[in-house]
Amino acid sequence: MPSVTITHATTYRYRTEVPLGPHRLMLRPRETRDLSLASFDLDIRPDARIDWSHDVAGNAIATAQFAVPTRMLSIRSSTRVDLRAPVWPVFPIAADAATYPFIYAPDDLTDLGALVMPQYADDTGRLSRWVERFVMARPTDTLALLKDISNGITAGISYQSRDTEGTQGPLETLDRGWGSCRDFAVLFAEAARTLGFGARLVSGYLFNPSGAWVGSAGAGSTHAWVEVFVPGAGWIPFDPTNRSVGSTNLIPVAVARRIQQVAPVTGSFHGRSSDLLSMDVSVDVRAP
Repeated sequence: MPSVTITHATTYRYRTEVPLGPHRLMLRPRETRDLSLASFDLDIRPDARIDWSHDVAGNAIATAQFAVPTRMLSIRSSTRVDLRAPVWPVFPIAADAATYPFIYAPDDLTDLGALVMPQYADDTGRLSRWVERFVMARPTDTLALLKDISNGITAGISYQSRDTEGTQGPLETLDRGWGSCRDFAVLFAEAARTLGFGARLVSGYLFNPSGAWVGSAGAGSTHAWVEVFVPGAGWIPFDPTNRSVGSTNLIPVAVARRIQQVAPVTGSFHGRSSDLLSMDVSVDVRAP
């Protein structure tokens, strides 16, 4: 069971002292059957009042409130987690969901709600036609179908890291033929939803000690993947960037319907846009 330490630092520098608005922080990993949170520490300068809550998806949210203006804002989280996900997971999919198509139970479908609905316009059905290429027959094996879609993304689209903000829409990724891990995740989630699966986006960290996986920089980075709800097995993680299934080496922090909802740090300041001189982010994920 590997123990992993994560240091995530975000630093803003301003031209002059500026009053800070509330900042919303999603930095505390989600505890699951495959991950135990051993310690978590949050250091913020200047001093801030921290209020903790959980959002509608059960993510841990820290809201920082600031009393004094500042020329620099530093947000640093230090975390240690224990990982115990198997390298070759077995998913106990319910018999009536083992083949696609299947029908979610009424309660499950109600609770999944918008997670079953595509979030991007596909007026001409381009995404629907693209994903249908992976449906070899009806019925077909559910897990094999989802794996084929994930692998098909990696086979047909080049991975490129991108430091700029924002995420490509699924059709934009198909048109460009390249994308980052979050672009891959959005495409996979939308493809799964197009076929009627409940899917949610996941933001977190990739533990990559060998450097063999992509979607990370150096010892680690923020990473994005997808969880698909399959009765019996529950939420199954798919990382199309690395053609992997299961949560090995994945450290989830937040889940949401849209990728924009899981930004690690969001906030504001009062002043002119030119007052912001720089924003620097560093993430280090390693075995202690």
